[in-house]
Amino acid sequence: MERTATAASPTDPDDSLSGPPGPDAPAAGPAPADTSGLLGGMPRQWIPAVATVFETPYATTSEAAYAAGSGTVPEARPAAGPAEGSTRRPAEGPTEALPGGPAGGSAAGARPRLRPWRLLPTPTGTPFAFAFTAVLAVTSLVTAYADPALVHTLHQGSSTDVAHLLRTPVLVLLASALWIAGGVLSVYAICCVLVLTALERRIGGLRTAGVFLLGHVTATLATEVPVGLAVLAGHLPVSSLHRLDYGISFGVAAGVGALAGLLVPWLGRPVLVVFAAMLVRDLIGFADPMTNWGHLMSLAIGCATWPLTRRLHRDRAAAAR
Repeated sequence: MERTATAASPTDPDDSLSGPPGPDAPAAGPAPADTSGLLGGMPRQWIPAVATVFETPYATTSEAAYAAGSGTVPEARPAAGPAEGSTRRPAEGPTEALPGGPAGGSAAGARPRLRPWRLLPTPTGTPFAFAFTAVLAVTSLVTAYADPALVHTLHQGSSTDVAHLLRTPVLVLLASALWIAGGVLSVYAICCVLVLTALERRIGGLRTAGVFLLGHVTATLATEVPVGLAVLAGHLPVSSLHRLDYGISFGVAAGVGALAGLLVPWLGRPVLVVFAAMLVRDLIGFADPMTNWGHLMSLAIGCATWPLTRRLHRDRAAAAR
């Protein structure tokens, strides 16, 4: 059976005076003063005074005085809402706050906005990626428009071949990362800008530079040291000691590996799989096996930094709150 709520009908004060009192009724006191003149113009809903004061949203002090029994009858006025021209709003019930936003806000306001310009480096937001990109742009212009003999001399002086690693290891390890092999529009050049920018926004500039150098230096030594040993053993000619070797690809591969662990899974895993498949395809082609093995090693080095980079990313995000 359905439950129904019915309002109790108000009792007329005059009905309580009709009929003789019962035998057990208490003795009547002195007759009250005649207040009919005071209540002559009062609407009937004002009789239960206390209930009216609390049910009316804008009870005034005069109404409260009447409820307290002061004998002063306030001027009757409707309780339906504020007076015409008033800026006051009637009381409203509590509104349910939507998750992730203020009360009454729309759910769409909590969605993250797309900001594609954050893919590119800026001097204030990502100073390392911005400065490194500027240096690579300058060296690419030199490679494209300078005299070829000068370009070859610069590349030779920056090469991380075995001969230079034995004489000036620190200089060539740093200088070799300032040149792009393949041009400014190559795949590694575009990946370098996007990957370093995204990585720096998550772990900071110095740590991003550390990941880049870790992959660049480790993969370079891992590929050049065996060449030197093979020359000593007589398996390679002496000319292999002067093999030209420069570029940013080892550092970029390490950056891709590190960044894949910081992205959301639906994006990070495909990036890692696609990039690794590209490296394996190059290795199968056997055009430059030493460099191709260095790319795979750099990618593995970047993936090995996941525990550290994830902790750094959490600390950086917590500090930003």
